[in-house]
Amino acid sequence: MKLLIGDKKLTLEDLVKVTRQNYEVIISDSAKEKIAIARKLVDEHVEEGKVTYGITTGFGKFSDKVISKEETATLQRNLIISHACGVGNPLPIDTARGIMLLRVNNLIQGHSGIRQIVVDLLVEMINKEVTPYIPEKGSLGASGDLAPLSHMVLVMLGLGKAYYKGELLEGELALKKAKIKPLESLSSKEGLALINGTQVMTSVGAHTVYDGINLMKHLDIAASLSMEALRGIICAFDPKIQEVRGHLGQITTAKNIKKILKASSSITKQGELRVQDPYSLRCTPQIHGASKDALNYIKDKVEIEMNAVTDNPIIFPLQNEVLSGGNFHGQPVALPFDFLAIALAEMANISERRLERLVNPSLNNDLPAFLVNNGGLNSGFMIVQYSAASLVSENKVLAHPASVDSIPSSANQEDHVSMGTIAARKAAEILGNVRKVIAMEILGACQGIDLRVIEKLGKGTKPAYKLVREVVEFYDKDRVMYIDIEKVEELIKTNKIVEKVEESIGELKI
Repeated sequence: MKLLIGDKKLTLEDLVKVTRQNYEVIISDSAKEKIAIARKLVDEHVEEGKVTYGITTGFGKFSDKVISKEETATLQRNLIISHACGVGNPLPIDTARGIMLLRVNNLIQGHSGIRQIVVDLLVEMINKEVTPYIPEKGSLGASGDLAPLSHMVLVMLGLGKAYYKGELLEGELALKKAKIKPLESLSSKEGLALINGTQVMTSVGAHTVYDGINLMKHLDIAASLSMEALRGIICAFDPKIQEVRGHLGQITTAKNIKKILKASSSITKQGELRVQDPYSLRCTPQIHGASKDALNYIKDKVEIEMNAVTDNPIIFPLQNEVLSGGNFHGQPVALPFDFLAIALAEMANISERRLERLVNPSLNNDLPAFLVNNGGLNSGFMIVQYSAASLVSENKVLAHPASVDSIPSSANQEDHVSMGTIAARKAAEILGNVRKVIAMEILGACQGIDLRVIEKLGKGTKPAYKLVREVVEFYDKDRVMYIDIEKVEELIKTNKIVEKVEESIGELKI
């Protein structure tokens, strides 16, 4: 339960081990050497009175204001307390822990000029479960996530608010309970090194990508259950069809669904009941596959950013240089996070269309209207589809790209910003909606399977169906429906459905 950082690149899986499974973080000796070398160069610039942005100058529009050696510590403290302007609800604890881990991973690369004691404090907070209360709103995504990251640093100074093992406390008290000493002060460059970066948007986006990948496996399972209930045509999933087009996500989706449906007695071939299925069944490989390809592209970009140096200025000890640039700008991940929102929204779009086909008596191949007997007296799954429709419509609004917007700040010195944090947060909100829609499809498909009285389910659909029926019984007459939806959503959140299916058929590929 330990994660050594500093000698290799972090992965999404590494991030989740720390943020959700409470792995202990340990910094490698080689990383500590890099930190010391970079810090030496910062101290030299201060001693020699060199004019260097953020070390001996003000920030943003104040970059032309030179700060004396005696005032550098005050400059860094003022930076934090003035920039802690976040508003709105707090970020989830796992996201906030991810922010700290990613900031540490940035700092230990030896280009930030921070003292070892500061990095050690952040690591100690992670390991002892002291998590800063970080408001979700207030970042433009350049110069990095200034406002939310400042809330992280407040706790390091014994200010602000923090969770200690899940309990929200004043920052000083949270540190005291964990037996952690706050920093007495920040030294030159350190405040800027702690807040000038993209770690908030990256943590939000990274967790959303990770969950989106797992959710995509659930989407393939949901489609397979709907294929069972609707007696879908398996021929459209023939590998020859996928290979002549060549997209990996499409090929993978078809393989997954054929594995899940293997040995099913309800699946048909073209011409047996009908010649073709509607797009929401027949084009599942193409539609799911496009979102899979998007998720894999976004994962690559996120893992690059997780391991990036996003400070300004950046210390290059070997060249004896301190260079001011723009690595804090979130544009390289802002566009992928907008793409993530679209890819996730499309997952819900096709899931809702299959749900509509299940409940609609004109489309569901002789299942009862709205999947319930004695219709009229019972409304069955009628409003489940309404709820799903409302979520996919909401997703369409949320999927509008944030990164196409920009607004000047700091007296027009910072005249183009990324809005990457907004893009990441929107994608995370869409993810929650998608999970609910998929839960509704799974619930409807299992109801259809019962009404169809299928002799033999597929190797993968059978364990999925059985797990759902362990928590939600057959819908024989109207009852409070949201409870059933929440139970299936919880199965998805905990990944139990995927685990059961993969126990039976092996790993589902993304």
